[in-house]
Amino acid sequence: MRFPPVADAPRRARGLLRRELTAAGLAEHDDLTDSVVLLASELFDNAVLHAGTEFEVEMQTRPDSVTVAVSDHGAGPLERHLAQPRQGFGRAAEHGRGLILVERLATAWGTRHDSDGTHTIWFTLHHRPPARCPAPTVPQPVPVGPVPKWPDPDQVRRLLHIPAEVGERLGANALVAELTRRLREIFAPDGAGGVEGVTVEVDHGDGNGMHKLTRDGRDPATQVAPHRVIDVPLPLTAPQRGRLRVALGPDTTSARSITEVAELAAYRIALAVESDWLRGADRSRRAWMTYLADTSQLLGQSLDVELTVTVIPQIVVPRLGAWCAVHLLGPTRELALAALTHADEDTIVELRAALDPARSGALCARLAELTDPTAATTDPAWISRPTDAIAVPLVAAGRPIGVLTVGRPTNRPHTPEDVVLITDIARRSALAIDNAQRTARHVATSQALQQALLPRALPAAEGVEFAAEYLPASVGSDVGGDFYDVITLVSGHWLAAIGDVCGKGATAAARTGLVRDVLRVLARDGRPLTSALELLNDVMMEAHDPSQFCTLAAAEVRRAGPGVTGRTAGLFVDLVLAGHERPVLVRASGAAELVGTYGTALGLVNRVQLRHTRLHLAPGDALLAYTDGVTEHRDADEFYGADRLVATVSSIGGASAARLVGGVRAAIEAFSRTERRDDVALLAVAATERGAQSPSRSPSVSR
Repeated sequence: MRFPPVADAPRRARGLLRRELTAAGLAEHDDLTDSVVLLASELFDNAVLHAGTEFEVEMQTRPDSVTVAVSDHGAGPLERHLAQPRQGFGRAAEHGRGLILVERLATAWGTRHDSDGTHTIWFTLHHRPPARCPAPTVPQPVPVGPVPKWPDPDQVRRLLHIPAEVGERLGANALVAELTRRLREIFAPDGAGGVEGVTVEVDHGDGNGMHKLTRDGRDPATQVAPHRVIDVPLPLTAPQRGRLRVALGPDTTSARSITEVAELAAYRIALAVESDWLRGADRSRRAWMTYLADTSQLLGQSLDVELTVTVIPQIVVPRLGAWCAVHLLGPTRELALAALTHADEDTIVELRAALDPARSGALCARLAELTDPTAATTDPAWISRPTDAIAVPLVAAGRPIGVLTVGRPTNRPHTPEDVVLITDIARRSALAIDNAQRTARHVATSQALQQALLPRALPAAEGVEFAAEYLPASVGSDVGGDFYDVITLVSGHWLAAIGDVCGKGATAAARTGLVRDVLRVLARDGRPLTSALELLNDVMMEAHDPSQFCTLAAAEVRRAGPGVTGRTAGLFVDLVLAGHERPVLVRASGAAELVGTYGTALGLVNRVQLRHTRLHLAPGDALLAYTDGVTEHRDADEFYGADRLVATVSSIGGASAARLVGGVRAAIEAFSRTERRDDVALLAVAATERGAQSPSRSPSVSR
């Protein structure tokens, strides 16, 4: 019988040996039974604790001896494992104890290492010493009885031949039942022989052992005389095994013919069982391929780390286990429970506490072994605390990033197919988590770069108010080319600018930083605004990249003073447009209009044409500058447009700069709920009454 590498497998195997020894009539030999179970138990524990694979048990009983063989499929000889005792199933194996007991108690023992990786340890115990000098036997006369009669050929042909269309209509189980019924009819008690019952037993190699597939008549397992049962093995392909059991009647005289016909029937039954198993395996393979494809699709739908980690346990439970947990390594390589789910939600709280590495030192140590960078393994490991489970390292790009742990399914151990699928899902999950983590780091870097291109705060002074807002089209890794800036040149004199560099990404960000910094230096050097922009154009032309041009609206803002054109309040604004959209001037009365004279964009031609426009903002007046993401915001086939923007600003009226920026943003978002295709930057300057200074609104990046 084959057993999975789980904690209770040795106990089940010991129970099997005791039952089989009792069935073989050896129960009265207590010493023999205890010795067999003792030695076999040590080999079971060694296979589970050290080899870590499923193991097979084979026992043969003879009149004077019992032989037991235990085979595993470890990566090396079992003795090599015995030299390194390990923990993992509730107790530690004592170093070398198993082979020492086998050597001292067994009549004979040995090991075998096959080329396919199978390692077998066997031992033999004698319960009745063989005679050294057997007494001579006296030949006995051969009894003369009736000559066994071979069944009618037509009956045998009926047994072996079932039309294909009939077999397909019956199905595998019904077909095997029909074959066993026909076999029994050939040798019915009132026919040529004497068969009282036929049973077919099959082990599909799934760890559930041998089970009855069908039975006709009396169960051979209840036969009082074991020698009246004929066992014929079914010629099945590994890992399947099976046998055809025939219970003979008390007066059967044709055992030989029954055996020969049963062997023919075994081949026909094996063909039906094998075909059904292959069809089932193919269906299962297709189902698992679909399952893995769906897993990849689900894991690939998001680059958010938290969402990706949350999806993984939902994929696994309950198909591959009763519960699933994901532990991830932190910045200091400490393990933390990142996601958990259980088929029974009432047990999640208790399970979370048991799986928390901070509370469970033993679990933390076990998982730490799997995430050790020096180990560099992706092989699954069996753990027994808090319950039986499989732990698989999450490895991406050759480095461990966490552990995927899957609890044993309800009412069954993990099958070898489960282990393979869990390992595959762990590999796909590790790649998805690693991609999400890389994207998160890239996004954080891009957002930090975007923030660095904007001023941390806007100036605040008596008689003037500045407000600004930036709405990126994407909150991902793309860096936009829109920017705004306000700096104080001298007391009562400011430079305000808003611009849009063509393109996105690192190149656009670098060009934006260049424009912003060069403009600041030239303005603080005291150059006239048009002259500063001409020099800025020369700097941009040196890059010889006309695809990275820039539109810019720059304004020098001065506080109006006594004796200037007879006005003693408000602001003077000298506006220059270098290929940029015209700003909106709104009066305190609510009247609004587009102002400014178009000029040449920067970075396209060697000589630019620029003109400045002088504006006066009385208290309550405001000037709103913006990028083309406002007017080109789309709802289906309709743009927001400059006319709608002027109407919006007019409806807001002579409000503060902050209210003006906020009102325009709300109007843009209400116009269309579709995703923005371009960044939006807003910059407003408003004139306020002297002595009633309004605090400027801090710049913000809205997501």
